Amino acid sequence: MSKPLRIGVAGLGTVGVGVVKILAERREFLAAASGRSIELAAVSARDAKKDRGVDLSGVRFEADARALAAANDIDVVVELIGGAEGIARELVETALSNGKHVVTANKALIARHGISLARVAEQRGVALNYEAAVAGGIPIVKALREGLAANEITSVVGILNGTCNYILTEMEATGRDFADVLKDAQALGYAEADPAFDIGGIDAAHKLAILASLAFGQEVAFDNVQIEGIEKITAADIKFAKEFGYKIKLLGIATRGTDGIEQRVHPALVPDGSPLAAVAGVFNAVAVRGDRVGLLVLEGRGAGEGPTASAVLSDLVDIARGLVMPPFIVPTSHLKAPAKSSSESNESAYYLRFSAIDRAGSMAEITRALAQASVSIERIVQRGERKEGETGRLPVVFLTHATEEGSMRSALKHLSQHEEVAGKPLVIRIEDGESR
Repeated sequence: MSKPLRIGVAGLGTVGVGVVKILAERREFLAAASGRSIELAAVSARDAKKDRGVDLSGVRFEADARALAAANDIDVVVELIGGAEGIARELVETALSNGKHVVTANKALIARHGISLARVAEQRGVALNYEAAVAGGIPIVKALREGLAANEITSVVGILNGTCNYILTEMEATGRDFADVLKDAQALGYAEADPAFDIGGIDAAHKLAILASLAFGQEVAFDNVQIEGIEKITAADIKFAKEFGYKIKLLGIATRGTDGIEQRVHPALVPDGSPLAAVAGVFNAVAVRGDRVGLLVLEGRGAGEGPTASAVLSDLVDIARGLVMPPFIVPTSHLKAPAKSSSESNESAYYLRFSAIDRAGSMAEITRALAQASVSIERIVQRGERKEGETGRLPVVFLTHATEEGSMRSALKHLSQHEEVAGKPLVIRIEDGESR
């Protein structure tokens, strides 16, 4: 066999510990599969004395993770610190500049700085691998970089955040509201103490931006992603969706338009029985449509020690085998400049919920306002009963026919100013659960 591939791991949290475990438990198989052994030379973490349940005897500890980038006995730096800036970015930039391969699970870093890092990797002839940055154990990066290279990709649609998928699944199963289920998710470790990146759609947007670059051959363009979170989804919305034959999912959607690439993360109604509607709990799924293979759906655990560490090891095995390829399939010089597609003419059906003033003629006024904005109504549901002598507010839900986004924006503007409507309307797109 060739000389060992020596690695340094920065960050001994859940994923870092998982990597150490797999290296120990699968040592012989990994060596046979790679043609060389993969050896842990050094680690770095905040606390050297913490018991992490793994044997680190004989492994050098570096108090400063950046020392891994300069060490002569390390071939690959595995960055598991996280964050788009700070030590994580400095470590990866320095390691690549010093001619060391890098494996990372850091989606924020790749979404924000992936192209500049890829240029350094290409100049130095080393690998920048990030399978673990998107969808945990699902090998979607490898699928796009290698398995689907013969295809022109037309769309990528995914459930890319397990926290949001767990919350929406539990809301449907129990009938409880968002805030209540979020507390449970935090207690179970599925949501962070500060869950804003997850529930606000930022985490999913990082992953979508990476997938869109791989799928469409453009530079990563995180700032071009339209982002909506799930904070405004109520138990009533989940119930209405179920009544109509849908489930609500937070989707990341990237599609090729005539004027650029559309990228958006938002809640959506997907038909019950479609591939993505069946993805429950903390699981992730990605549906890719290519001109040669048609629809391909990959599903699996999107986070956690085992799935994410598994993805890290797949990248390490590639490097051990001598596989070094451009991080974004083609050299960065061949990537297109980001082009954001205009969404005004995009068509979608919509779910629309708001409170209407409960008085005679109010619904006629509302439907007239929608018609004036060229929004065609498929179905109206109004809940509650009027009591004699009382006026108040009643929840109203509309399902529309396919409508241009520009028309819906105009309708929302009118409705938000309409005297018959109380409060700001909630609007959710209806998707087919696969692609546009």
